[in-house]
Amino acid sequence: MEAHASGLRRVLLLSFCVAGIWAAYISQGVLQENLSTKRFGPDKKRFEHLAFLNLAQNVVCLVWSFIMIAIWSRGSKGGAPWWSYWSAGITNTIGPAMGIEALKYISYPAQVLAKSSKMIPVMLMGTLVYGIRYTISEYVCTLLVAGGVSIFALSKTSAKTISKLAHPNAPLGYGLCFLNLAFDGFTNATQDSITARYPKTSAWDIMLGMNLWGTIYNMIFMFGWPQASGYEAIRFCQQHPEAGWDILFYCLCGAVGQNFIFLTISRFGSLANTTITTTRKFVSIVVSSLLSGNPLSAVQWSSVVMVFSGLSYQIYLKWQKLQRLQKKRKTT
Repeated sequence: MEAHASGLRRVLLLSFCVAGIWAAYISQGVLQENLSTKRFGPDKKRFEHLAFLNLAQNVVCLVWSFIMIAIWSRGSKGGAPWWSYWSAGITNTIGPAMGIEALKYISYPAQVLAKSSKMIPVMLMGTLVYGIRYTISEYVCTLLVAGGVSIFALSKTSAKTISKLAHPNAPLGYGLCFLNLAFDGFTNATQDSITARYPKTSAWDIMLGMNLWGTIYNMIFMFGWPQASGYEAIRFCQQHPEAGWDILFYCLCGAVGQNFIFLTISRFGSLANTTITTTRKFVSIVVSSLLSGNPLSAVQWSSVVMVFSGLSYQIYLKWQKLQRLQKKRKTT
C-alpha cells in the first residue's frame, strides 16, 4: 500500500512537472512570436529590438536565482566561483541573440524546428574533429531530423506567414539558428567542464553565474554607447506599454520554466526532461499554427513529423542505453 502511494506521488509530481514546463515555455513561445510579428499602437510599429529580450531575461533570471539561492542554498559551499562563467557567458549571450533575431527572417515554427536539430552539428563535429564513430541508429535519427528541417526550409511558406515577418529571408534566418546551435554547443561543454571541476555546484549557482555575465555583456551591447539599441527599446516600451508587459511576462515564463526543468532533472533525470521538452516543441508548433494563424502545408506538416520522429527515436535509444547501464550495475 505504501509503495502504491509512493508511486502515485511520483506520477502526480511528474504530471505537475510536465504541466509546468509545457505551460511556461508554450506561453513564452506565444509571447516571443507576438513580440516579433505584432504591430503595436496606433502607429502600427514593430518591436525591432529583439536582442533586448535576452537582456531582460538575464536580469529576471539573475534576480530569481539569487532569491532561490538565498532561500534554499544558505550556507552551502564548494560551488564554482562566479568568475568561472565568463567564457560560457559570452557564447550564451551571442547564441540566443542570434536565435531570437532569426524570427525577423523566418516563422516561429521554422525556428523551433531548426533549433531542434542540435544533434546535427554535434555529430558533425564529433565525426570530423574528434573521429567519433556513431551507430547506424544514431545516423538514422540525424538523417530524419536533417531531412525534415531541409524539406520544411525548401517547401513553400504561405503568403500570410511571410507577411507577418519583419524582413523575410529564409537562408539568413536558418543560418542564424544553426549558429545559435553552434554557440549553444560550446556553452553546454563549458558548463559541463565547470560542474566537473566543482561538483558541489548547484543548478541555481549555474543560473546565477550565467545570467550575471549575460547581464554584463548585454548591458554593454545594449547601452554601451549613446546610439545603442537598448535606449530605443526602452523608449518603444514607454510609448507602447503593451510591449513592455509582454516582455515582462516572457521573462517570468522563462524563469518559472527553469524551476520546473531543475525539479524534473533532480527527481526524474535528464532523459525525462529531454522527452518533456521535445514534446513541448511539437505542441508549440501546433499552438503557433492554430493561435497565430501560421498555416502549414501538408508537406511542412510531414517534415515536422519527420523531425520529431527522429527526436523520439533518439530518446528511445538513450532510454535503451540507460537500461543497459542499470542492468550492468546490478550484475556487478
